[in-house]
Amino acid sequence: MKKRNGLLFVLTLCIEAVITIIVASAFSVRFVEVMGIVGALCSCLIYLLTSGGGPITDFFNAQNAAITGIIQERETFVFRRGPVFFASLIYFGIGLILFVLLVNGIIPPA
Repeated sequence: MKKRNGLLFVLTLCIEAVITIIVASAFSVRFVEVMGIVGALCSCLIYLLTSGGGPITDFFNAQNAAITGIIQERETFVFRRGPVFFASLIYFGIGLILFVLLVNGIIPPA
């Protein structure tokens, strides 16, 4: 199981790096300038997709109950942390640190 978690961790970092490269080339900016934003967006998206219950589930259950008339049991909010979420959070952290260094002039502008 540990090997699988490590593979998912590295694969997530690679996918986010590719997304960052595509966004950076599309907007003609540097990799470092976009890295934090992409990491934050991916972290939020993974958080929403891996959690169960909560307001989004309640909304869809209420919508289904209105359509069908069947009332479903309420689910409690559960967040499932995993290697994908932690990799995305680390990517965001590294991007944030590099962006702060860029703003402070430690990393020279292009």
